[in-house]
Formats: sequence, structure tokens, C-alpha cells
Amino acid sequence: MKKTMLLNSHLSRVISELGHTDHIVIADAGLPIPSETERIDLALRPGTPGFGETLEVILSEMMVEKAILAKETAEVSPSLHQELMRKLPEVSWETISHEELKALTGKAKAVVRTGECTPYANVILQAGVPF
Repeated sequence: MKKTMLLNSHLSRVISELGHTDHIVIADAGLPIPSETERIDLALRPGTPGFGETLEVILSEMMVEKAILAKETAEVSPSLHQELMRKLPEVSWETISHEELKALTGKAKAVVRTGECTPYANVILQAGVPF
């Protein structure tokens, strides 16, 4: 049995296989996921699991150097935007349009679908290195 917080074997595998600058997406329940991108579907029902708790678990295992966020997030879901800034204070941030974010999901190693139903609750995390 794993000692760390992350128990989902699919998500644990993807994180362990990330290289420097690879992307993983944490997505709300409605984000379209390209068929060529691995989908790790955690959604059970609306709100479960939530975006914040999923982010927290992923951050316990993943070294993040950059986060990419849709500019619409700050406008439409300011509390979610503030939560992201609080949980990722030391990473560089890039803000792009929601359409650009959706296009970038096709290049991600995986999209982690949550049960989150807050509009624009999506972030692309870029893997860093611990050295």
C-alpha cells in the first residue's frame, strides 16, 4: 500500500511518467477531452471530487514549475482563481483564452476529469524538476 496521499493507480502512473515540461490537466466535469489524450475520470457526481481536493492530491506528488489558466477563470470564478493562486504561489503563471486552453489539452499526457461544476475550473500543470 502506498504511503503517500495519492491512491489512484492511473493518476499515480501518469505523474511518475512525467518529464520536465510535460503537461497534465485538471479539468471540470464539462471540459471536452480530445480522444487522443488519456482521460483519468475521477468524477462520481456533481462536485465529487472537487477541483481543490484533486489539485491538492496532485500537488502532493507532482513538481510543478508552471500553470496555465484560462483568463475567463478570474472573471467568472474569482474564488477558484484565488484558490489556485494560494495553492501554487511559487510557480510561473500563463493566462490564455479558454479556447487556447482546450486546444492545449490535446498535447497533455493526461486530463484528470473531476466532478467540479464551477465554470472554467481547469488548469494545465507543467512538470518541473526537483533539482
